Order: sequence, then structure tokens, then C-alpha cells
Amino acid sequence: MNFCSNCAAPVVQRIPAGDDRPRYVCDSCDTVFYHNPKIIAGCIAEWGDRILLCRRAIEPRSGAWTLPAGFMENGESTPDAAAREAMEEACARVEVGALHCYFSIPRISQVYVIFLARLLDPAVAAGPESLEVGLFDEASIPWDELAFPSIERALERYFEDRRRGQFGTHVEEIHRRAPPRGA
Repeated sequence: MNFCSNCAAPVVQRIPAGDDRPRYVCDSCDTVFYHNPKIIAGCIAEWGDRILLCRRAIEPRSGAWTLPAGFMENGESTPDAAAREAMEEACARVEVGALHCYFSIPRISQVYVIFLARLLDPAVAAGPESLEVGLFDEASIPWDELAFPSIERALERYFEDRRRGQFGTHVEEIHRRAPPRGA
């Protein structure tokens, strides 16, 4: 950040009074700019014993498989964001249910909020951010082609819970990076 979005004066990075970490601060109008973690909302959308996956058409990890998920917009709830992402990425209408996974990823300043959801119709299609979409049972999940460790972890927890016959809420911190493409 170079300039203040309020008055256009240059900003400096310093620790503001009463704070404990460096922030961008405008010395002209005294505005402090906070950079906070991004929230990613998504869902594990079920149709019978299969779940919805999307093959990414955008970076990062274009060509890899993921759950329908993406950055929350201002003014929407996390369940609304999860439903919107399912519609945008897979033209899928879903009924969002219980919170399933809450993953913090401090190294990239992201928080994943993944809900259980029910597909209202199995007719799905790739949206502009997906190359293709499909419904997968556990045996056909492309585990080696998943886009992110958070998605892999959410699916692992989902199938563990399903085998147990009881779904819980999983709160975890993820530290590992996604493998390079083709690895």
C-alpha cells in the first residue's frame, strides 16, 4: 500500500499507538489500515452418496479439483456465501446445513468455513470459474488432484464422519502447503 484511500497522501508502515503490530498509517488524516484474514466459505454438497466437486479454471491451482468455495463478499453471511459459490462455480442450487469444518491457515491469512449441504437438483454445470464439475462417490474422488490441503482435510473429515454415522464440527489449523502441480 502506497497511498491513503481517504485523502491520497502517502502512507507509512508503523505501529500505531495502542497497537502491537505494524500497520499502514496515513500521517495526514490519521487513518489506520488493517489487513485482516480472508474468509473462504464453501460446502460439501451431497446428492445421495456422492458429493459435488469442481475442476478449477482459475489460478491458483487451475485444473485441480475443489469443493465449491470462495471468498466471502461484504454484506453476506457465511451460509449465503457458500450457497452463492455453489451456484457460481457449479450452477448448483443447495440447501446449506450445519457447519462442518473451520480451518485457520495463518501462513496465508485465510479462514475456511465449510458447511454440509444438500443439492436440490443433480443437474450441475461448470460456471465461469470451473472447467468441469461432477458428482463423486468416495472411491472416485481424485485425491491426488485436489487443489488445496484444506479441501483434502475437509473431505477426509466428511468421509470419516459419514462412516461413523455422525457428523461433527472440525476446528483445525493447517500448516502444510499445497503440492506443486504434477507432484
